[in-house]
Amino acid sequence: MEIYPNGFSTYVHVEGLSERLEGRSRPGHFRGVTTVVMKLLQIVQPNFAYFGRKDAQQARIITQMARDLNLDSEIIVCPIVREPDGLALSSRNAYLGAEERKAATVLYRALDAARSELAAGVRDALQLQRVLHRTLSVESQARVDYAEIVDAESFEPVVRVSKHSLNIPLAVSSGKHAMIKNCTYESSWALNVT
Repeated sequence: MEIYPNGFSTYVHVEGLSERLEGRSRPGHFRGVTTVVMKLLQIVQPNFAYFGRKDAQQARIITQMARDLNLDSEIIVCPIVREPDGLALSSRNAYLGAEERKAATVLYRALDAARSELAAGVRDALQLQRVLHRTLSVESQARVDYAEIVDAESFEPVVRVSKHSLNIPLAVSSGKHAMIKNCTYESSWALNVT
């Protein structure tokens, strides 16, 4: 069975969520992701489909797609598994050279700095963003694509951290490789670096 036969012209697009953050950096990326995931779910028809929280925006978009299109497969978002240096396990890591891999750990350090600020009572999103950018800027090999404080459902930027679920998405490029990291902040005020 061919996934994209000759003459293929049908795509799945989740409006709004697909245009933010990673979608803004890589136009059309999520249209490709949702289309192939939809095709695979329709072909395999699993009861459950598992996606990693490391790519939180992608997981959110797929969850929205499954809900909107009444898919029978339940989307399960799984926690991140980390390597000893804090870098999240990812197929992308195989493409990193030794220096790029070392540079990638700045993502975890930036999220840890934000966690410390939140634990100290900082609730101003711009102040938290400055902490993220300051931490990321110490790594000369990392170019910041985005570092924001957003609502975990809409992925819209927030001004102030309040008692609802947030996400702190970060993306940096090192050489020709992009690295993405996320951290969730739940209403319990416990910060989970994922």
